[in-house]
Amino acid sequence: MTIAIPPARNTTDIPTVPAVVGARLSVPLVTGERIQYANLDHAASAPCLEQVRDAVDELLPWYASVHRGAGFASQVSTKVYEQARDTLRRFVGARSSDTVVFTRNTTDSLNLLAKSLPRRTSVVLFDTEHHAALLPWRGPNVRRVQTPESTAAAVPALEAALKLCPEGPRLVVVTGASNVTGELWPVAELAAVARRFGARIVLDAAQLAPHRPVDIKALDVDYVVLSGHKLYAPYGAGALIGRADWLEAAEPYLVGGGATKNVVDWGDHLGVSWSAVPERHEAGSPNVVGVHALAAACDTITRHGWDRIVGHEQALLTRLREGLRTVPGLHELSIFPGSDRVGVVSFTIHGHEAGLIAAALSAEYGIGVRDGAFCAHVATRRLLGRVDATEQRALRASLGLGSTTEHVDRLVGALRKLVTEGPKWTYVQQDGRWAPADDNRPLPPFVAA
Repeated sequence: MTIAIPPARNTTDIPTVPAVVGARLSVPLVTGERIQYANLDHAASAPCLEQVRDAVDELLPWYASVHRGAGFASQVSTKVYEQARDTLRRFVGARSSDTVVFTRNTTDSLNLLAKSLPRRTSVVLFDTEHHAALLPWRGPNVRRVQTPESTAAAVPALEAALKLCPEGPRLVVVTGASNVTGELWPVAELAAVARRFGARIVLDAAQLAPHRPVDIKALDVDYVVLSGHKLYAPYGAGALIGRADWLEAAEPYLVGGGATKNVVDWGDHLGVSWSAVPERHEAGSPNVVGVHALAAACDTITRHGWDRIVGHEQALLTRLREGLRTVPGLHELSIFPGSDRVGVVSFTIHGHEAGLIAAALSAEYGIGVRDGAFCAHVATRRLLGRVDATEQRALRASLGLGSTTEHVDRLVGALRKLVTEGPKWTYVQQDGRWAPADDNRPLPPFVAA
């Protein structure tokens, strides 16, 4: 019994990249016009792929309980849920022995792994990490390595930190692509260092997996974590994929139905035996819709081919970075200047508040970007200090499958106008954020006024 998205067409008929829902979304401007939305905020949450939406629509009539029902719809939902594990394994090149635990997102996955570490595990990570990878590991056994000057410098920096770790279990935490700058980290080289010191390594692939292929065996990492909402499947599912032994030895940090094999009332206490992994760490009713959506996204990207996807994004990235160099006072943030990156660019514009620029781009030009410290406050503020120590926020434009040449050109042109001519509208601060004054743009009918 299989529910699958339709097979791919002949490659000669395949568009350059998979289509996203909302590609022709029209949004109102404060000036009264409407314009096609330019979504340049893929790094925060990517739009839904059309194939993912279709896969979810196909499943919904069959939606029922997973692992718990005898009805035919429950059997279908259970089959869909379990076959998604194989899809995720293939997508990240997992070993046959690796387990796939479905979670809510990357944050959930890393917190789960943190709760599953053996006692006295030493954890080593770089302070450039996103909060999801930075905050779950705290205490005397955690070593934070300061931002290296280059990808080459990251390798000896990790080696020096591992030399200081006491005997016992060790875990290295590393991102694949920076949440702030999109720059790629030397994961395979860092994994080789970890191996020399008997350490395991977890790869935060939240920003990497939507843009580049991930291969657990080729990179020689022990765990990979990722999020559906960044992978064009915004239905609330993520995954932790990797070695099962630490997870098998740990009690679940979320307890409830599904995580338990048997519960016995002993009068003064309850006797509990836990399910095996992965069910042990998937308490509650599984998110079969989200998991199916995530698997459909992985299948779609794999069938379409990475060459097309990477080529599309890199062409737009080159165009974007060349255009940004023409904006007066603009400074691009970089951890490793000159290194390879996915389609993410963060920057400041001297003398202009990032929040005000972001608000004006949205209200006057129909462009969505991110402003702030990108849930990576330590990394972002250190990078801002390299440019201007007084800056506290930056702008981030991030590309993806929904991005077009027109979006890139519109952003560059809008930034030049805002810098040279200023906003056309009046803006005020509301709850610490800039917003257009007297904003009467109508909301969609499903949003309460």
